[in-house]
Amino acid sequence: MSMRIVLLSAIVSILFIDQGMAKRVRYGEVLCSQSRYECLLVKKGDTWRSLWPDSQARGVIQRINRMNVLRSGMTLAVPKSTPPYRLMDYAPFPRRRTAVGEKMIIMSPARLAWAAYDPEGNLIRWGPASFGKRHCPDLKRGCLTVRGNYRIFHKGSRRCVSSKFPLGRGGAPMPYCMFFYRGYAIHGSPQVPGYHASHGCVRVFNQDARWLNEVFVDLPRKGSKGTKVIVYPYHE
Repeated sequence: MSMRIVLLSAIVSILFIDQGMAKRVRYGEVLCSQSRYECLLVKKGDTWRSLWPDSQARGVIQRINRMNVLRSGMTLAVPKSTPPYRLMDYAPFPRRRTAVGEKMIIMSPARLAWAAYDPEGNLIRWGPASFGKRHCPDLKRGCLTVRGNYRIFHKGSRRCVSSKFPLGRGGAPMPYCMFFYRGYAIHGSPQVPGYHASHGCVRVFNQDARWLNEVFVDLPRKGSKGTKVIVYPYHE
C-alpha cells in the first residue's frame, strides 16, 4: 500500500464516518483533488451511460467513485489518462498479501471498498462498499458495522430480504445476502452512494454481490469453516 493511498484513506475515513455533517461528502469529491484525477461536475440530464457509453469504462469510473447512484450537482473523480482503464490499476488494496492458505474477503470502511483474495494471497477482485453510519435516526443509536474477523455462515439468493428493516415490517431487499456476524451481512444494493449509509450491513454493487455469493464464498461444511471476512476499523 502506497503512502498516498494510506493518507487518502485516513482523510476520507474522517469525513465519511461523521454522518452529522450538513453536507455528506462523497468519496469522489475528495479523490478528484489527487494528481491523477480531475473533477467532473454532473449536469442535469447526465446519466452513467451518456457520460461513459463504454460499459467497461463506466464500471471503472463507478468503482473509483465508490458509487452506483448519479444525480446532477455531484462531483466525480475521473482519471486524467485516456481509456481503456484497467480496474486493478485503481485498487485501494495491495495486489498481494501474505498467503494463508484460504480465501478471504477484506472490508475497509476507510476506503469504502472490499477485496477478495485467493488462498495464495493474490487480489482477484475488488469493489465499492457502503458501511454502517454513525447514527441511525430510526434506531435512535449508532449503527456502525462491526469490526473484526468473522466467517460467512449463511447466504441467500437474489430474493433475500431484511427481517428487520424497515422497522416494524421488514422486507428491505438484500439481494445475494451473505451473513458474517449475527444480523450483519454483505449484500447487493442499487444505493451505494459513496459514503456510509447503512444500518450496519455492507452494501456492495449487485453484480459484485452476485459474484461473491455464487462464485467466491463458501459456507461452513466438512473441511471448511466458511469464507473468512475481515472488517477493518473505520480509521486505518
